[in-house]
Amino acid sequence: MKSLRQDALDIFNAAIQSVLPEAAVRSALGKWLEGNDSGLKNGKLVVIALGKAAWRMASASHEIIGQYITDGLVVTKDNHSQGPIPSFEIMEAGHPVPDQRSVAAGERAMELVKNLTEKDQVIMLISGGGSALFEKPMEGVTLDEIMLITRQLIQRGASIDEINTIRKRLSAVKGGKFAQLCQSAKMFSIVLSDVLGDRLDVIASGPGVPDRSTTAEAREIAKTYELDLSEMAEKALELEATKNMMEHDILIAGNVSLLCCRAAEEASKRGYTPLILTTTLDCEAREAGKMLAAMARDVQNPRGKEYSMAPPYAVIFGGETIVHVTGKGKGGRNQELALSAAFGIDGLENVVILSAGSDGTDGPTDAAGGLVDGQSLERMREQGILPKKSLHDNDAYHALRGSGDLVMTGPTGTNVNDLMMVLCR
Repeated sequence: MKSLRQDALDIFNAAIQSVLPEAAVRSALGKWLEGNDSGLKNGKLVVIALGKAAWRMASASHEIIGQYITDGLVVTKDNHSQGPIPSFEIMEAGHPVPDQRSVAAGERAMELVKNLTEKDQVIMLISGGGSALFEKPMEGVTLDEIMLITRQLIQRGASIDEINTIRKRLSAVKGGKFAQLCQSAKMFSIVLSDVLGDRLDVIASGPGVPDRSTTAEAREIAKTYELDLSEMAEKALELEATKNMMEHDILIAGNVSLLCCRAAEEASKRGYTPLILTTTLDCEAREAGKMLAAMARDVQNPRGKEYSMAPPYAVIFGGETIVHVTGKGKGGRNQELALSAAFGIDGLENVVILSAGSDGTDGPTDAAGGLVDGQSLERMREQGILPKKSLHDNDAYHALRGSGDLVMTGPTGTNVNDLMMVLCR
């Protein structure tokens, strides 16, 4: 079992390495520089990096275009910065709920693009997490209200598309509004996608692209999740989204499909037959855990050889599940999925199930996710933990910590959704 668990961790780590953004950023900016070298000598070049991968993306950009950067800004999550970068100011802010530092970062970015002209250029390096890290409330809307609404949406199980549809309308820098502030300056964006389907207006709430959502969608989301809205927030939801703006080149540097493909390649190298079942898993975390466990049982106990998957097998999933928070425990969607799956494989031999976030931080915890096997529940009970109570209380973190099943990576410097896998021998 130890080697099976290690295989799961090694496959996950290899997949993460494939979606670190440095190589893609260097390549993209190298090509961009070839067509813009002469123009950079006549105007300003402002580089703004937003999100959990912002530091790595900015660092790579400095290697290629550092000599041309007049102003640079990195806005990232706490503990995701790895030190100074020449030409860049580095700011950390709150996530997944914005804080006053998020507003300070938004205001600083607005200052950097103020009074730009057609001679100037703006490069945006965007990754997941930017929605919370980068904020400036619309006039009449307060940060406290945005924080409250964000918490309500997260705890009530809203998807990232739904959350960002609301956030874009309450913000002065999201949903294409920041691009409008750049006025006539030329823009180029490199995006690391953490959104299923790679919707550019959803990734970091699309500060540089037109908003595809509608007022009707925003109203429906507010009604579905029974949001507490002030009069000004309700008016903000009724404002038409930003649709028209200057077009600019955008490159998607990495996404969950690449993450899953790399995981499959690594699993194959280790002797497993890989199957990528989906890269768009987006159901309730507990239900996903049950499904992965059911698949593991079928692989281990086939009903008929002609229809069965024979071990060794690696079933791979990508996506982003949701959690309806009703308890007062600690955890994240990947940990809850893993704990739920542990019930379905209880007592099984030669099976492990991993669920972990590519950014290395699952929810408001220091864990990336969980890795469970057929003895996980037994180990929890030996520590005096009641697994069912832990799941009911949304307390997967302490349950998995007790059984030694937390996946701990620290911040990875990338963010392209979550990876889930079932390994069977």
